[in-house]
Amino acid sequence: MKHTLITTCIAALLLGGCSLMPRHPEDEFAATWPEELPREQAANGAIYQAGYDVALFENAVAHRVGDTVTINLVESTAAQKSSSTSTSKGASIDIPAPVFGGTPLAIGGHEISASLDNSRTFDGGGDSSLSNKLQGNVTVTVARRLANGNLVVRGQKWIEINQGREYVRIQGVIRPLDIQPDNSIASYKVADAVIAYGQRGALADANRPGLLSRFFNSVFNPL
Repeated sequence: MKHTLITTCIAALLLGGCSLMPRHPEDEFAATWPEELPREQAANGAIYQAGYDVALFENAVAHRVGDTVTINLVESTAAQKSSSTSTSKGASIDIPAPVFGGTPLAIGGHEISASLDNSRTFDGGGDSSLSNKLQGNVTVTVARRLANGNLVVRGQKWIEINQGREYVRIQGVIRPLDIQPDNSIASYKVADAVIAYGQRGALADANRPGLLSRFFNSVFNPL
């Protein structure tokens, strides 16, 4: 009984650990397959078959889970910012010599007086610029159809060249009305879009700084 309880606890911990393991990004962007129709169906007739109907007055574009749609990547952004600050402040105070009996106090024939001068200046400036450009096509699948008819799409494309693998991932929400007759849509019409571009392999590892370089350039470096 005691061994059985221990075995049960260990199995529960292992299953809990597996459930807490994060999903790989490749799994999150995996293709969504359409729902399979039941194998056994009642005969509906020789002309009409349920599940195979085609609308005669609408374009044959993606509108169901598992359908594919091509997203044209036309991302191009540019931002520039500059700022400058200049401040100055000055103060001057004169303290006259104290007077005793109507005569200013003097030492060695010189009146005792004082003056204070204070001045502060500050000049600061900064410039920042950012630009990126991404073009191409990625065909994704419909992962979910929302209650208002919008479609949640996601997908990825992998390209392997020599010793490196490049990928483009995208997910977001699109409107069926924005899908063109050729079953494509521009990326700037994708709501809540998440677009990622990167690479893996020997070339990517060579362009990545080493462990010590990353440490000395991190916020944990006390120097």
